[in-house]
Amino acid sequence: MKAIQYKDYGSSAVIELVDIPIPSIQSKKDILIQVKAAGVNPIDVKIRMGIMKEMRPVEIPFIPGGEASGIIVAIGTDVSKFKVGDEVIALTKKNAYAQYVTANENYVLLKPKNLTFQEAASIAVTIGTSQSVLFTEGKLEKGQKVLIQGGAGAVGGAMIQMAKAAGAYVIATASGDGVALAKSLGADEVIDYKLQDVTNTVKEVDLVADTAGGQSQEKLFPVLKADGKLLSIAKPPSQELAEKHKVKAYFVASDISSKTLQNGLELIEAGKFQTVVSKIFKLEAAAIAQDFLTAGGVNGKIVFAVE
Repeated sequence: MKAIQYKDYGSSAVIELVDIPIPSIQSKKDILIQVKAAGVNPIDVKIRMGIMKEMRPVEIPFIPGGEASGIIVAIGTDVSKFKVGDEVIALTKKNAYAQYVTANENYVLLKPKNLTFQEAASIAVTIGTSQSVLFTEGKLEKGQKVLIQGGAGAVGGAMIQMAKAAGAYVIATASGDGVALAKSLGADEVIDYKLQDVTNTVKEVDLVADTAGGQSQEKLFPVLKADGKLLSIAKPPSQELAEKHKVKAYFVASDISSKTLQNGLELIEAGKFQTVVSKIFKLEAAAIAQDFLTAGGVNGKIVFAVE
């Protein structure tokens, strides 16, 4: 089968398209999936560059890719929830940049019928991360006010829709075409961060969800009400600033599992969640796809169409 490998850490030049054997089922709960599409995520780039060596060591050569959609072609003897031929979404943590991948039954879900394979491959990480930040850690409730930093990105766009569905008042930051996208996804207010200073525009927010990080993160503290929360998936927030503004602030490592996807999948099946696929690449263009993501300014999700 065709697969993408990193045989060393470094720039996108280390990405190779290789021919390797199709993986085999190793445990009674394993499922073998013919991959039709795979999601491209920032962590794929961070692992390749060696940034995650301490937090998430990998064995080189390494096949990246944490989410895929496809068709089940074989199952382990103890698999009870699925059958050969089912169209599914798989949370794989690795190995999804390939024509075939194995996944444990507990990390596989049926693909919503109203989604294409490309759309289905775009939702697992974004929905799981959004659920972790907004509800598991953020405890967002109906009537509360949330600011989403980076509302036009893949995760930010999912956050807008899930927060709005929960009855929150949603403010998002974006720029360029992302402003219209964030509005179309349901944001009550959208701030163009290139034209407006969020610190001067927003006040008394219950929760800030930061997907962007960088120096702009420091401007998010003053918008919170006392005892509010700043939760980031981009970088650990300053505890000094958190203490100064009398708020809670911390980095969230997302729990992406079948359980954290249920809320989002229900919204999709009810027609209340819009998937946003920004660009589709072929698997052999993995280096170009990752460089496109790294360049920034991507509105929505990048996916591979796998043949």
